[in-house]
Amino acid sequence: MEGMAGRKSTLTWVVNLAALFLVVLWTIPTAGLFVSSFRDRDQIAATGWWKSLTSSQQTAFVRTGNADDQRQDGALYVLDGNVLTEGQELVAWGTSARDPGAYQPGESADVDGATLTVAEDGAYRMESATPFEMRRGERIFVTTSSPPKFTLGNYTRVLTAEGIGRAFMNTLTVTIPATVIPILIAAFAAYALAWMEFPGRALLTAAVVGLLVVPLQVALIPLLRLHNDLNIGKGYLGIWLAHTGFGLPLAIYLLRNYMAGLPREVIESARVDGATEFQIFRKIILPLSFPALASFAIFQFLWVWNDLLVATVFLGNRPEQLVMTGVLRELMGSKGGEWEILATSAFISIAVPLLVFFAMQKYLVRGLLAGSVKGG
Repeated sequence: MEGMAGRKSTLTWVVNLAALFLVVLWTIPTAGLFVSSFRDRDQIAATGWWKSLTSSQQTAFVRTGNADDQRQDGALYVLDGNVLTEGQELVAWGTSARDPGAYQPGESADVDGATLTVAEDGAYRMESATPFEMRRGERIFVTTSSPPKFTLGNYTRVLTAEGIGRAFMNTLTVTIPATVIPILIAAFAAYALAWMEFPGRALLTAAVVGLLVVPLQVALIPLLRLHNDLNIGKGYLGIWLAHTGFGLPLAIYLLRNYMAGLPREVIESARVDGATEFQIFRKIILPLSFPALASFAIFQFLWVWNDLLVATVFLGNRPEQLVMTGVLRELMGSKGGEWEILATSAFISIAVPLLVFFAMQKYLVRGLLAGSVKGG
């Protein structure tokens, strides 16, 4: 029979396959971001990252020289040049946008009484028995093929950008205190809500849960006004307090659930032995709650490191105040059209959070599942 001891249920394979599917689904975007960060702008615009190992084709047009560029070759008047850039191969060409691939390399076409020939190496020759009088060159539509190309230039450009080092230190200055301070405050509050008896404890717990669904955007302006009234202004203290306020509801909720699931016998025994509440908290609760503390630290670190909105509101936009996300935003321009810089910047910005996550991931699941199952 299925489900008996020593035998796996068929549902186990379904669960394993579903987990594998989710892992792959979450990994693919990061892998694509990593590959795109090494590609140049033209190839990113032409093909997706999954085609990065194959040649890419592009269709564009170039113009020949005009009447001022012509030269005389015997009885003929000639315009010549090349339609290719380095690394490109000519696939087809044409003289009309309706049929840009009408001719193969080496073939000729009649253009307003002149003969136009484009060779396989991209060299074109346009010859006529009468002088050219055009002020603008004729358009030549070319379909080109470019081999796979990878470059470190994107990383060089981002890592050597002006102010990137200062922004990195600014981000660390914001992130580390904004991660530690909420943990310190939330740990005391969670212990009180989990193990100390006082009036209104249930209401406080319900209020903390309710704060989890409040969007931080609605609090930005009132909180900034409060900072200005308290003469905090824009600075590190203000952004530390802001991130602390936004992170406390999740921290208290997570730690409270974990601490409430700790063995009651251990705490009662400590009280019988004369330990104070602070001694119980420091010597028993904190060591046993490390998985929950670490799981929240991961969430808070990721959130603060990748933040731009709160940093812009509470820290400022002066060059000496910009965090990493602010500098990368400036580097990409107001329209964000630099795709190669976008991919590289995104991957650089997630490098440190990924290191933190992989270093502490073993505590993440233990902390999140705390309190969901109680022993018999």
